[in-house]
Amino acid sequence: MAALHFGRRVGRAVKERIVRRKSSVLQGRLWHDPFMSAASCAIAERIPFVDLIVHVTDARIPLSSQCHLLRDYYQTSSNHIIALNKADLASRSALQAWMDYFREMNCISCEVNAHNKDSIRQFLSLIQRQVGKLRSDQDNKYTATVMLIGIPNVGKSALANALHQVGRIRAAEKGKLKHATVSPEPGETKDIRSYKIASHPNIYVLDTPAVLSPEVPDVDILSKLLLTGAIGDNMVEKKEIAQYFLAIHNSSEQYKKWAKLSSKDDDSFFLNSTAECLTTSGLQMKQKNQIPTDHTQDRVVQDVRRTLYETVTTFNGNIRSEVEMEALIVRQFTALQEAFHVSTECEEDAHDKVAGKLLNLFRTGRVGHYILDNLPRNIP
Repeated sequence: MAALHFGRRVGRAVKERIVRRKSSVLQGRLWHDPFMSAASCAIAERIPFVDLIVHVTDARIPLSSQCHLLRDYYQTSSNHIIALNKADLASRSALQAWMDYFREMNCISCEVNAHNKDSIRQFLSLIQRQVGKLRSDQDNKYTATVMLIGIPNVGKSALANALHQVGRIRAAEKGKLKHATVSPEPGETKDIRSYKIASHPNIYVLDTPAVLSPEVPDVDILSKLLLTGAIGDNMVEKKEIAQYFLAIHNSSEQYKKWAKLSSKDDDSFFLNSTAECLTTSGLQMKQKNQIPTDHTQDRVVQDVRRTLYETVTTFNGNIRSEVEMEALIVRQFTALQEAFHVSTECEEDAHDKVAGKLLNLFRTGRVGHYILDNLPRNIP
C-alpha cells in the first residue's frame, strides 16, 4: 500500500535522527530525558494508591498512542478506563469497531471529546459509576482519586479542565476554577496536579506529565505519532509529514464526501451551508472580514476539500503504486497553493506553507476523519 510506504519513509527519517544523535529533540527536550524518566517513576509509584486509572489515548491511533506504563495493565485490571479522546476527529464507523474490540477484550472504554460538554458529562458519569462500584462497601463520605495517564498531546490536561468545570457546576460549588495548562505543543504539563470533579463522594482527578517509552518505537508507530502531533513537527520536514497525510487521504474514501463541492457554482452551496451568509448583508459582512491567507475560514476549507476531491477523481494513475501516488501528491501540492492562496514565488517556501496549513486542517478534523491504526487480527 502506497500510504504505508510514505509512513515508513517518515518514520525511518525520525528514527535515523534519533539514532544519529542518540536522542531526539522534542520541542527543545530529549525524546526521553531525565525529567520524563522522573515523571514516569512518580506516576508508577502513585498508580497503586489511586482508585481509578484513566488511560487517555488519541482516538485516531488507539494502539499507537498507548502509554508504555499501562500497555498491558488494562488486561487484568477492573479499575482502568481507556478514554479514546479526540473522538470528534476520528472516523465514526472505525471508532465503533474499536469500541467493540475493547469490549471483546473485557476492557472498559469510552469515546470522549474534551471540548464537548455533553461528552464530558457522559464521561464524568462513567467515572462516578466506576468509582461507586469500587467503593460499593462504603458510604459517600470517602474521597476518591482518578489519575489521567498518557503520552504527549492526547488531551489529558484538556480533559482535566473540562471534568473540573463540569463537575463543579454539577455540585453547585463556588470559588475560583483551577486550570491545567493546555497547549497544542506536546509535553507542556510539568507536574502532577489535582482537580476536584465531583462531590458526595468527593472525587479528584490527577493530571500527570506526558511520558514516552524509553525505547524508541518502530517506524510505523513513529509516523503516526508525528502525523497526529504527539511528537514535534521539527523531527522532519513538514512537507514529508503532509505527503504522508495525502497518501492516507488519497487511499481512503474521505474525498467522496465532497463530490458536491466540485460544482463550478459552489457559491450557492456555500451560502446554503453557512447561516451567516443567508442574507445579502451577511454575505457582504463575511466577505469584508475574510482574510485570503487565513486557511481556517470556511471558504478556504471548502476550496481545499474541492481541490482534494478533484485531484483524486481526475487522476488516471494507479494510487496503489508508490511512484504514481507520489506524482498525484506533487500535483496536489501545486493545486493546494492556489486553494490556500500561497504565493508561488519560492516553490520550497510555498510547499512548506501548504504543508503547515494542511496539517493544521487534518489535526482539527476539517479535511476528514481518520483512524490510522488497524484493528488487531487476533480478536477473540
